[in-house]
Amino acid sequence: MRILVVEDDALVADAIRRGLEKAGYAADRVESAEQATTALEAEAFDLAVVDIGLPGADGLALLQRMRRGGVALPVLILTARDGLADRVSALDLGADDYLVKPFALPELVARCRALIRRSRSSTSAQLAIGDLSLDFSARRVEAAGKEVGLTRREWAVLECLALNVGRVVAKDKLLQAIANWDADIGANAIEVYVSRLRNKLGASVPIRTVRGLGYRLDESTD
Repeated sequence: MRILVVEDDALVADAIRRGLEKAGYAADRVESAEQATTALEAEAFDLAVVDIGLPGADGLALLQRMRRGGVALPVLILTARDGLADRVSALDLGADDYLVKPFALPELVARCRALIRRSRSSTSAQLAIGDLSLDFSARRVEAAGKEVGLTRREWAVLECLALNVGRVVAKDKLLQAIANWDADIGANAIEVYVSRLRNKLGASVPIRTVRGLGYRLDESTD
């Protein structure tokens, strides 16, 4: 899963990025609403973490622009303002959640995880698909009752497929789920990670290749 961090404070943004990447997400950072608009038009993201106090147009203006333009991805607003009116304003403009600075990084990561699950119609931190069990909070995977160790990028590919179970996920979407702008990864990398997942998860967890389109995680081997 890929997250856009819109934060002009370099120290805060770097801490957020490191926390998100440690949790298995690909994270990119921009410093302004204008840069965020360009990024959202050019790339696909699963969530935006937006600070209100941006230079130029603030985070609320960006949020309003996104919703008016039909951008429906979840948005977590960050701000040093803790007044009720500010929270109500952000939520009324289309924010999905609101976190006041200073915040604990594990809470931010947990809120991001919950928002992404909710956007995929999964409200639980656990997901069972046939013989496959995922614990999103612990990043723990079991296949046929046995725990399977995955790398960060293998987890990101599996998470993206699992949250879209039964639907084809394009290679480009999977690539964006594992790589931020700083990563030098080719499109063929997805084939490598899918092959590794198949080997680790076994035949009881079918990841289908849909030729010319991408991959699909099915609920059964039938």
